[in-house]
Amino acid sequence: MTSGKLVVLSGPSGVGKSTLVAELLRTCELPLELSVSWTTRPPRQGEIDGVHYRFVAPETFQTERQSGNFLEYCEVFGRGIWYGTLLEPVTTGLKAGKWIILEIDVEGARQVVQAFPDAITLFVQPESVEELERRLRARNTENDAAIARRLEVARQELAAAHWYTHQVVNREIHACVNSICDILNSYRDH
Repeated sequence: MTSGKLVVLSGPSGVGKSTLVAELLRTCELPLELSVSWTTRPPRQGEIDGVHYRFVAPETFQTERQSGNFLEYCEVFGRGIWYGTLLEPVTTGLKAGKWIILEIDVEGARQVVQAFPDAITLFVQPESVEELERRLRARNTENDAAIARRLEVARQELAAAHWYTHQVVNREIHACVNSICDILNSYRDH
């Protein structure tokens, strides 16, 4: 069986990564599978454990981290909230010929590329920082201070976008999904 490919998709909070990934899984003909990240944050309204994230207690996360079971992990926004990707499901999926998508931040992406230098890296850009702020406010899930913190992190992530092999701008969801699928298809025979 052909080994799969590892796809790393990053971009600032609010750029539409989750929506893009859902559409990619639905429409792109490649054997794509999303790696579900672990997090210690509580679920937002509508999020389902095991679908959007694995929501775990901080102690559970730290036990797995200390055991070396994560491919990548980090604490984000300086609030004691951790995110990470377990290694075993990724390697199992790749061995089964799946194209495993990791929807992760810039710090996590760098950790992944150290372990998997052939990973396909994509960075999703917003049309503008102003549009990004509008999307974050439209979520209605955070106060002004939290949004300001996310925008500061977004500026840092945007400054690191050049590090990714591919960059796409999410102006319109279907066009962006088609661009990403075309990029991935260009790796089909590699």
